[in-house]
Amino acid sequence: MTTPEEEARKLGMPLRKRTFSIDPSKIIPMDKTEARLTDSSDFNVLFIGAGNIMFGSPEGPWNHSFRLEHKLGPRLKVVGLVDPNTERARETLAKKCDSFVVSAYKDTRVCKNLDEFLQVMTPKERPHAAIVGSPPMFRGTVQQGRDIEAQLMKHFPGLPLFVEKPVTTGPLEEVKETYEIAKRISDSHTICSVGYMLRYLKAVQMMKKILLDNNLTVMSTIARYACAYEAIAKPEWWDKSKSAGPVIEQGTHFCDLSRYFGGEVDVSTVAAHSLEWDENAGKLSKQTIDESQIPPGNRIPRVTSATWKYESGAVGSFVHLVALQGHSYSCELEVYADGYQLKLVDPYVAPVLYVRQPGEDTETRMTFADDDPFFSEISHFIDTIENVQDEDNQPQILSSFDDAARTYELTWAIRHAAERSRAETLARQNAKKD
Repeated sequence: MTTPEEEARKLGMPLRKRTFSIDPSKIIPMDKTEARLTDSSDFNVLFIGAGNIMFGSPEGPWNHSFRLEHKLGPRLKVVGLVDPNTERARETLAKKCDSFVVSAYKDTRVCKNLDEFLQVMTPKERPHAAIVGSPPMFRGTVQQGRDIEAQLMKHFPGLPLFVEKPVTTGPLEEVKETYEIAKRISDSHTICSVGYMLRYLKAVQMMKKILLDNNLTVMSTIARYACAYEAIAKPEWWDKSKSAGPVIEQGTHFCDLSRYFGGEVDVSTVAAHSLEWDENAGKLSKQTIDESQIPPGNRIPRVTSATWKYESGAVGSFVHLVALQGHSYSCELEVYADGYQLKLVDPYVAPVLYVRQPGEDTETRMTFADDDPFFSEISHFIDTIENVQDEDNQPQILSSFDDAARTYELTWAIRHAAERSRAETLARQNAKKD
């Protein structure tokens, strides 16, 4: 089987300088990366949140602590772990201290909030970066208790931030507050990366390479995300008053990838329809939660289908489905340009890229072994902080807070458009009854 780089040469793509993208051949697997052992200085990290995204879970490959351990090696010093559930935090730290990474965690301070950490922190423990992995409903706004980014910038001016996605989850009217946080980050020149890890996939960067090197303008993006609902056992996920709904909480990755290729969205053009829980086609047979315990108005849609126009004139579409059983999801993204079809399949597990180009009616299949976008995003974040670069590959943060806020606004626009369409349909049906 040929490598992606060999396939790229077959497609006649010259090397060219990239902007907001990474040469896919320069993305180094985690097990091939060496920590900067020549630098003996400690790298202090503050963790906000002690949950799955920070320390891993059987549900998925996310685990920021694991990637930081590999990136920084013995330099890593987790100076603080902030989480209101201090008992869980201490249990997690105990496991870390009972392993080969004990040096990173043996002096970690466990605090129930940031104020407590500020009170006990010594000058030597001042963090060099903060990883924000608390639930999104507790961040991304200017409201007290939900403004961790603002608090970190206030108490640690210039502190680089890595923030999980989505950047927040709250009512539609709070989107403007998320943009206010984005403005503060930008105005203060704070290094900030948001965890849209799919942008760092080798397959995604190969798609960028093809578009850039052939001077192509995207005509359309078509995204589909079908989740395996049988494996989703968290009741709050099924309650859109808590999770904000599947498009905002789950489909955000594919809305973000759509924007990454299509550009800025004219949000006023977003139109959407939904299949709801109480419609005949929306009945599910394998739910593992008792949905009757969720108020009817808070139950999530089974299907959401949306279309929009990009500011470039291109057209985008996205479909999210709560339809599959078992454990495996089905996710695809298609990008079209003059003469080209780029189709990304199964990006979360085993990414495959299918490329159709001018002069051919068949697709070229490209696979990408040993790719870990979770590590790549952390690696580029750390290298940006430390200004590590070579002449061929400068570190790139591919998702800023402002960029992520725009993805968040798009997902809310989709949900709002679907709910508006649903209300209009119900109003017409009621009018007919009268």
